[in-house]
Amino acid sequence: MNDAFDFDFGIDELAPADAASEEAAEMFWSGELTALSQHHTTPNGSHSFVVAHDRSVTWGIPGAPQVVAIAVARDLSRLTFTLETSYHATVPFAQNWLVERGCPPERIALVGDDYVKPADDLTLQVEQQIRESGTRYEVLDTQTSESDPCETWTLARDSRADQAPVRVFLEEWDRDSGTYTMREGAFADVGAARSWLDDRGHPLPEPPEYSDHNGAVVRARIARIALARSAGAPATPKAGFDAPRTPPAEPAPRPVQGRLL
Repeated sequence: MNDAFDFDFGIDELAPADAASEEAAEMFWSGELTALSQHHTTPNGSHSFVVAHDRSVTWGIPGAPQVVAIAVARDLSRLTFTLETSYHATVPFAQNWLVERGCPPERIALVGDDYVKPADDLTLQVEQQIRESGTRYEVLDTQTSESDPCETWTLARDSRADQAPVRVFLEEWDRDSGTYTMREGAFADVGAARSWLDDRGHPLPEPPEYSDHNGAVVRARIARIALARSAGAPATPKAGFDAPRTPPAEPAPRPVQGRLL
Protein backbone atom coordinates (compact mmCIF):
# COMPACT_ATOMS: atom_id res chain seq x y z
CA MET A 1 0.00 0.00 0.00
CA ASN A 2 2.89 2.39 0.66
CA ASP A 3 3.73 2.69 -3.06
CA ALA A 4 0.55 4.74 -3.60
CA PHE A 5 1.46 7.42 -1.03
CA ASP A 6 4.14 9.81 0.06
CA PHE A 7 3.15 8.88 3.63
CA ASP A 8 2.45 5.69 5.56
CA PHE A 9 -0.81 4.79 7.34
CA GLY A 10 0.85 2.04 9.34
CA ILE A 11 -1.76 -0.60 8.43
CA ASP A 12 0.39 -3.09 6.51
CA GLU A 13 0.20 -5.63 9.33
CA LEU A 14 -3.49 -4.99 10.09
CA ALA A 15 -6.73 -6.29 8.58
CA PRO A 16 -9.73 -4.09 7.69
CA ALA A 17 -12.39 -4.16 10.39
CA ASP A 18 -15.25 -3.92 7.90
CA ALA A 19 -16.07 -4.00 4.20
CA ALA A 20 -16.16 -0.21 3.89
CA SER A 21 -12.61 0.09 5.27
CA GLU A 22 -11.37 -2.63 2.93
CA GLU A 23 -12.94 -0.90 -0.07
CA ALA A 24 -11.49 2.48 0.93
CA ALA A 25 -7.98 1.03 1.33
CA GLU A 26 -8.16 -0.75 -2.03
CA MET A 27 -9.33 2.42 -3.77
CA PHE A 28 -6.11 4.19 -2.82
CA TRP A 29 -3.93 1.62 -4.54
CA SER A 30 -4.73 3.30 -7.84
CA GLY A 31 -4.90 6.84 -6.42
CA GLU A 32 -2.23 9.47 -6.74
CA LEU A 33 -2.23 11.09 -3.34
CA THR A 34 0.06 13.82 -2.03
CA ALA A 35 -0.20 14.64 1.68
CA LEU A 36 -0.96 18.30 2.38
CA SER A 37 -1.43 18.02 6.13
CA GLN A 38 -1.38 15.13 8.60
CA HIS A 39 -1.43 14.25 12.29
CA HIS A 40 -0.67 10.89 13.93
CA THR A 41 -1.46 10.24 17.58
CA THR A 42 1.23 9.25 20.05
CA PRO A 43 2.49 7.24 21.84
CA ASN A 44 0.62 4.18 20.52
CA GLY A 45 -0.27 5.48 17.06
CA SER A 46 -3.91 4.44 17.25
CA HIS A 47 -5.21 7.19 14.93
CA SER A 48 -4.07 9.01 11.79
CA PHE A 49 -5.66 12.06 10.18
CA VAL A 50 -4.55 13.11 6.69
CA VAL A 51 -5.54 15.79 4.17
CA ALA A 52 -4.29 14.90 0.69
CA HIS A 53 -4.58 16.04 -2.91
CA ASP A 54 -5.89 13.25 -5.16
CA ARG A 55 -4.49 13.82 -8.65
CA SER A 56 -6.55 10.94 -10.06
CA VAL A 57 -9.70 13.08 -9.68
CA THR A 58 -8.53 15.24 -12.59
CA TRP A 59 -9.13 12.27 -14.91
CA GLY A 60 -12.78 12.02 -13.93
CA ILE A 61 -15.78 14.36 -13.82
CA PRO A 62 -14.76 17.99 -14.49
CA GLY A 63 -15.10 20.22 -11.45
CA ALA A 64 -15.10 17.35 -8.92
CA PRO A 65 -13.45 18.04 -5.53
CA GLN A 66 -9.78 17.01 -5.42
CA VAL A 67 -9.01 17.26 -1.69
CA VAL A 68 -9.59 14.10 0.36
CA ALA A 69 -9.76 13.81 4.14
CA ILE A 70 -8.69 10.42 5.51
CA ALA A 71 -9.25 9.14 9.06
CA VAL A 72 -7.63 5.88 10.19
CA ALA A 73 -8.34 4.19 13.52
CA ARG A 74 -6.28 1.16 14.53
CA ASP A 75 -7.30 -1.48 17.06
CA LEU A 76 -3.87 -2.83 17.96
CA SER A 77 -5.31 -5.47 20.30
CA ARG A 78 -7.31 -7.02 17.45
CA LEU A 79 -4.84 -6.06 14.69
CA THR A 80 -7.58 -4.35 12.67
CA PHE A 81 -8.18 -0.87 11.26
CA THR A 82 -11.06 1.29 10.07
CA LEU A 83 -10.55 3.83 7.29
CA GLU A 84 -12.97 6.65 6.40
CA THR A 85 -12.66 9.19 3.60
CA SER A 86 -14.47 12.34 2.49
CA TYR A 87 -13.82 14.58 -0.55
CA HIS A 88 -13.90 18.39 -0.38
CA ALA A 89 -13.19 21.31 -2.69
CA THR A 90 -10.84 23.06 -0.26
CA VAL A 91 -8.41 22.11 2.51
CA PRO A 92 -10.22 23.81 5.45
CA PHE A 93 -13.46 21.89 4.83
CA ALA A 94 -11.44 18.65 4.75
CA GLN A 95 -9.74 19.68 7.99
CA ASN A 96 -13.13 20.43 9.54
CA TRP A 97 -14.29 16.89 8.72
CA LEU A 98 -11.22 15.49 10.50
CA VAL A 99 -11.61 17.80 13.50
CA GLU A 100 -15.15 16.48 13.91
CA ARG A 101 -13.60 13.00 14.14
CA GLY A 102 -11.25 13.91 16.94
CA CYS A 103 -8.23 15.52 15.28
CA PRO A 104 -6.85 18.59 17.13
CA PRO A 105 -7.45 21.57 14.80
CA GLU A 106 -4.04 23.13 15.49
CA ARG A 107 -2.26 19.91 14.45
CA ILE A 108 -4.06 19.32 11.14
CA ALA A 109 -3.63 23.03 10.27
CA LEU A 110 0.08 22.52 9.58
CA VAL A 111 0.80 22.44 5.83
CA GLY A 112 4.18 21.86 4.15
CA ASP A 113 6.31 24.52 2.48
CA ASP A 114 5.96 23.08 -1.05
CA TYR A 115 2.46 24.42 -1.56
CA VAL A 116 0.80 27.65 -2.63
CA LYS A 117 0.60 30.03 0.34
CA PRO A 118 -2.25 32.23 1.61
CA ALA A 119 -1.95 35.76 0.26
CA ASP A 120 -3.23 37.60 3.35
CA ASP A 121 -4.41 37.31 6.94
CA LEU A 122 -8.10 37.49 5.99
CA THR A 123 -7.60 34.25 4.06
CA LEU A 124 -6.19 32.59 7.19
CA GLN A 125 -9.07 33.90 9.31
CA VAL A 126 -11.74 32.54 6.93
CA GLU A 127 -9.96 29.18 6.76
CA GLN A 128 -9.69 28.96 10.55
CA GLN A 129 -13.39 29.80 10.80
CA ILE A 130 -14.25 26.90 8.48
CA ARG A 131 -11.83 24.47 10.10
CA GLU A 132 -13.25 25.06 13.60
CA SER A 133 -16.92 25.50 12.63
CA GLY A 134 -18.15 22.06 13.68
CA THR A 135 -21.45 21.30 11.94
CA ARG A 136 -22.20 24.98 11.28
CA TYR A 137 -22.05 24.71 7.47
CA GLU A 138 -24.20 22.44 5.33
CA VAL A 139 -22.36 22.04 2.02
CA LEU A 140 -24.76 22.27 -0.92
CA ASP A 141 -22.41 22.22 -3.91
CA THR A 142 -18.77 22.68 -4.93
CA GLN A 143 -16.77 23.40 -8.07
CA THR A 144 -13.04 23.12 -8.79
CA SER A 145 -11.43 24.75 -11.84
CA GLU A 146 -7.75 24.51 -12.74
CA SER A 147 -8.15 26.59 -15.91
CA ASP A 148 -9.18 30.24 -16.24
CA PRO A 149 -10.44 31.17 -13.69
CA CYS A 150 -8.19 29.07 -11.46
CA GLU A 151 -10.42 28.70 -8.41
CA THR A 152 -12.67 26.58 -6.24
CA TRP A 153 -15.92 27.51 -4.58
CA THR A 154 -18.07 25.89 -1.91
CA LEU A 155 -21.76 26.75 -1.63
CA ALA A 156 -23.01 26.24 1.92
CA ARG A 157 -25.83 27.10 4.30
CA ASP A 158 -24.76 28.79 7.56
CA SER A 159 -26.91 27.56 10.46
CA ARG A 160 -25.74 30.47 12.65
CA ALA A 161 -26.59 33.27 10.22
CA ASP A 162 -29.73 35.29 10.92
CA GLN A 163 -29.26 37.25 7.68
CA ALA A 164 -28.07 36.05 4.27
CA PRO A 165 -27.62 32.42 5.44
CA VAL A 166 -26.34 31.06 2.11
CA ARG A 167 -22.58 31.44 1.88
CA VAL A 168 -20.06 31.13 -0.94
CA PHE A 169 -16.46 30.38 0.04
CA LEU A 170 -14.35 31.37 -2.95
CA GLU A 171 -10.71 30.31 -3.21
CA GLU A 172 -8.74 31.96 -6.05
CA TRP A 173 -5.16 31.00 -6.96
CA ASP A 174 -2.42 33.22 -8.39
CA ARG A 175 0.13 30.80 -9.83
CA ASP A 176 2.53 33.61 -10.76
CA SER A 177 2.93 34.72 -7.15
CA GLY A 178 2.42 31.26 -5.65
CA THR A 179 -0.42 32.49 -3.42
CA TYR A 180 -4.17 32.21 -3.08
CA THR A 181 -7.03 34.02 -1.34
CA MET A 182 -10.14 32.70 0.41
CA ARG A 183 -13.20 34.95 0.73
CA GLU A 184 -16.68 34.47 2.18
CA GLY A 185 -19.76 35.89 0.45
CA ALA A 186 -23.32 36.04 1.83
CA PHE A 187 -26.61 35.69 -0.05
CA ALA A 188 -30.29 35.59 0.84
CA ASP A 189 -30.90 32.30 -0.95
CA VAL A 190 -29.31 29.67 -3.19
CA GLY A 191 -30.67 31.28 -6.36
CA ALA A 192 -28.94 34.59 -5.62
CA ALA A 193 -25.69 32.80 -4.87
CA ARG A 194 -25.79 30.80 -8.09
CA SER A 195 -26.60 33.95 -10.09
CA TRP A 196 -23.49 35.61 -8.68
CA LEU A 197 -21.34 32.56 -9.44
CA ASP A 198 -22.62 32.55 -13.04
CA ASP A 199 -22.34 36.30 -13.72
CA ARG A 200 -19.68 37.79 -11.37
CA GLY A 201 -21.13 41.20 -12.19
CA HIS A 202 -20.23 42.74 -8.83
CA PRO A 203 -17.84 41.99 -5.95
CA LEU A 204 -18.59 39.07 -3.66
CA PRO A 205 -20.96 40.54 -1.01
CA GLU A 206 -19.48 40.47 2.48
CA PRO A 207 -21.42 38.73 5.29
CA PRO A 208 -23.53 41.18 7.34
CA GLU A 209 -21.65 40.22 10.49
CA TYR A 210 -18.46 41.73 9.04
CA SER A 211 -19.95 45.21 9.52
CA ASP A 212 -22.05 44.78 12.71
CA HIS A 213 -20.77 44.28 16.27
CA ASN A 214 -19.25 40.94 15.26
CA GLY A 215 -16.97 42.80 12.88
CA ALA A 216 -14.74 43.64 15.83
CA VAL A 217 -14.37 39.91 16.50
CA VAL A 218 -13.34 39.31 12.90
CA ARG A 219 -10.77 42.12 13.02
CA ALA A 220 -9.38 40.84 16.33
CA ARG A 221 -8.91 37.35 14.90
CA ILE A 222 -7.10 38.76 11.86
CA ALA A 223 -4.84 40.81 14.15
CA ARG A 224 -3.94 37.72 16.18
CA ILE A 225 -3.14 35.79 13.01
CA ALA A 226 -0.94 38.64 11.75
CA LEU A 227 0.92 38.73 15.08
CA ALA A 228 1.49 34.96 15.01
CA ARG A 229 2.86 35.14 11.46
CA SER A 230 5.23 37.99 12.28
CA ALA A 231 6.57 36.01 15.25
CA GLY A 232 7.74 33.20 12.97
CA ALA A 233 6.66 29.57 12.50
CA PRO A 234 7.91 26.12 13.52
CA ALA A 235 9.21 23.52 11.11
CA THR A 236 6.54 21.45 9.39
CA PRO A 237 6.25 17.89 10.74
CA LYS A 238 7.81 15.27 8.48
CA ALA A 239 5.60 13.16 6.26
CA GLY A 240 5.08 9.55 7.20
CA PHE A 241 3.67 7.47 10.04
CA ASP A 242 5.59 8.02 13.24
CA ALA A 243 4.57 6.62 16.61
CA PRO A 244 7.34 7.20 19.17
CA ARG A 245 6.97 5.67 22.60
CA THR A 246 7.18 9.05 24.32
CA PRO A 247 4.91 11.88 23.12
CA PRO A 248 6.94 14.73 21.59
CA ALA A 249 6.69 18.27 22.83
CA GLU A 250 3.89 20.21 21.13
CA PRO A 251 5.34 23.00 18.94
CA ALA A 252 3.46 26.25 18.43
CA PRO A 253 1.17 25.66 15.41
CA ARG A 254 1.17 27.73 12.26
CA PRO A 255 -2.29 27.93 10.65
CA VAL A 256 -1.21 27.79 7.03
CA GLN A 257 -3.13 26.08 4.24
CA GLY A 258 -2.10 25.52 0.64
CA ARG A 259 -2.25 23.72 -2.65
CA LEU A 260 0.36 22.14 -4.87
CA LEU A 261 2.55 24.61 -6.70
